[in-house]
Amino acid sequence: MNITLVTGSIVVTLALIAYSIGIITEQRKHIINKTVLRFITFGIILDISATALMVIGSPNSPFTLHGFLGYSALIVMLIDVISIWKLKLKSGIDCKVEKQLHLYSRYAYAWWVVAYITGGLMVALK
Repeated sequence: MNITLVTGSIVVTLALIAYSIGIITEQRKHIINKTVLRFITFGIILDISATALMVIGSPNSPFTLHGFLGYSALIVMLIDVISIWKLKLKSGIDCKVEKQLHLYSRYAYAWWVVAYITGGLMVALK
C-alpha cells in the first residue's frame, strides 16, 4: 500500500472518531452544542481530505462499488453537517434538535459507518 493510501486510511479513521463523538453526543443529548459542531465539522473536513487522498493514491478507478458507497456517504454527511449548522445559526446557543434532523443524523451516520466498514473489508479480503 502506498503512503498516500496509508495516510488516507488514517485520516478516514480520524473522521470516524470525530463523527462518532459529534453524532453520538447529539443523539444522546438531543441538542446541538459547541462539542457537536466542532466534531462534526472536523469530521467532514477529515472525510473530504481522506476521500481526496484515496482517489489520488488508488491505482483503481474512483468509480467502484466502494467509491459510490463512499461518495454517497460523504454527501449524506455533508448534508447533515450543513443542516445542523443551519439550525444552530437560526436557533442560537445549545439548540434542541428537530425530530427529522435527529433521525436523519442517525441514518446518515449509520450509512457512513457502513461505507467505512466496506472499505476496510475490501482491503482485508484482497
